[in-house]
Amino acid sequence: MAAPASPSLSASQLARLAELGEERTARIGEVLFRVGDETYPFIAIQEGEVAILDASGNEIVRHGVSSFLGELNLLSGQTVFLTAVVTQPLRYVAVDRDVLRRMLFDDGPLSDLVLSTFMARREALQRVEGVGIEIVGPRTSEATMRLLDFARANRLPFTWRDELPSGGEKPPLVRLPGGVELKRPSSGDVLRALGIGRELERREEVDLLVVGGGPAGLAAAVYGASEGLDTLMVESTALGGQAGSSSRIENYLGFPAGISGAELTSRAVSQARKFGARPATPYRAVALEPGSGRHVVRLEEGHEVAAGAVVLATGAEYRRLPLDGLSEYEGTSIFYAAGPPEAQLCGASRVAVVGGGNSAGQAAVWLARGGALVTLLHRRADLRETMSDYLIHELERSGVAVRDRSEIAELHGRDGRLEAVTLTKGERLPFSFVFLFLGARPCTEWLGDAVSRHADGFVLTGDAAGAANLLETSVPGILAAGDVRSGSTKRCATAVGEGAMAVQFVHEHLAAQLAGVR
Repeated sequence: MAAPASPSLSASQLARLAELGEERTARIGEVLFRVGDETYPFIAIQEGEVAILDASGNEIVRHGVSSFLGELNLLSGQTVFLTAVVTQPLRYVAVDRDVLRRMLFDDGPLSDLVLSTFMARREALQRVEGVGIEIVGPRTSEATMRLLDFARANRLPFTWRDELPSGGEKPPLVRLPGGVELKRPSSGDVLRALGIGRELERREEVDLLVVGGGPAGLAAAVYGASEGLDTLMVESTALGGQAGSSSRIENYLGFPAGISGAELTSRAVSQARKFGARPATPYRAVALEPGSGRHVVRLEEGHEVAAGAVVLATGAEYRRLPLDGLSEYEGTSIFYAAGPPEAQLCGASRVAVVGGGNSAGQAAVWLARGGALVTLLHRRADLRETMSDYLIHELERSGVAVRDRSEIAELHGRDGRLEAVTLTKGERLPFSFVFLFLGARPCTEWLGDAVSRHADGFVLTGDAAGAANLLETSVPGILAAGDVRSGSTKRCATAVGEGAMAVQFVHEHLAAQLAGVR
């Protein structure tokens, strides 16, 4: 494993940790924590050295003076994936996990150092064979493939054995750190066994239920809980949504160097928990039943949540190209929307826009007017089959090159930066950015006719729904925020803004209910 460089704590940071924690010593060979443990403290090294080992005892990395131990599971509370053994006489500070959490909110520089290091270590662990959980099941097993996708989305280190479990068991079989085996578990079974899955009561009653854990849902949870609402957020896959899987978000306000989707998500989840919001995953919503006082959302496995207000933030699934390494470039070189930030980023660069519909044509024109050298790639023989004539003329006037029967087969680049693509015909073209306009499907099938939806499935709000405010649906007290909302701009920052704004409207709705107005 190419382990990330061990960061150093400053003298002042070590001193503050010593004030909040407990100074301890350890002898050579002493184990500080081991694979399968349920918890361990944050350890800052004052003197000595510690080796980090995998489950087989292989050394991964060593940490010395002024460095610290741990990775993402220290904050999430999940089962420990590694073993820490003292290799030189050790003097260190041990800080309780809850104390560390509170300190990270008060100390910006320390928070930045710890969170970025934990995320880098987790990403490195995901590339190491034999660390984390072991999933046994063949690629022909749908249940196995669903569990693999879930593990990837939740950034769980895992090893996959593409084979049938021994003993005739139905796949998948999951071996946890420490050796415990789970036979044909659900995604929720795995998370709860690792200590990171919240177990909901059969019926929960809350002020605010947020359905969806992407940027809009996380923002609604943070602002709802921080303003005194009993807030529950349910997510069917992984907290962070599609933004959480982005290698880097370049145009998010306040991060001029960009921020990874995983780090942004981790910070938002920690923030939500700090204020008392309860994120619960994986729980899939299957039905919404509007009511006069409380709305009821039914979840898989027989759970139900009754809430005074509901924010729908289930997002949309953008059609992605089935290409190896695609996720490495998403957010840095590959995008699903084109606006002023992207036009500025792509000026004077070679850009490919993939798609044959009007949205692809509009994006190509917009980027070309911003100074990019744009090529439109589409798979049909004639663009007129799918695009309006006026847009085809605009493409010509804007100098956009159009290539018929052209599909991308391979991506080329390094460090998340795209350099070229190879088409299915074998031709290699130099592109620094690719914009995909292959359509999006909102995650709204489970809503049925509970609220009004556009013909394309996106939720109608505001005037289009005959509602009292911009984000309210056709049912008072049920709001929609982010990509799931018809007419939204499909951007991370906008989703966060809508999630925060929704809480203001939730307060208005709950106050009106108390006053007997609605």
